[in-house]
Amino acid sequence: MSRMFRVLGFWTLVIGLMSLAGDMIPMALVFFFQTALFVVLGYLKLQEKTYILMFWGYMIIAFMGFTYWSVFKLTA
Repeated sequence: MSRMFRVLGFWTLVIGLMSLAGDMIPMALVFFFQTALFVVLGYLKLQEKTYILMFWGYMIIAFMGFTYWSVFKLTA
């Protein structure tokens, strides 16, 4: 399970680099932060249950943030 967090770190790095190339600096910074977080967590060698709980927490926060942004910030 720790390897999956490193894989998540790799893909967030790829997305961050693509957004940096597309001149979307705030999005790139968010994804670079996520990259650092995922890679550090991937090397902590925690229990599988801990990784799963952290991933669920991450997904809940990410979807709540996405929903907030799309409902309240993108209204025309």
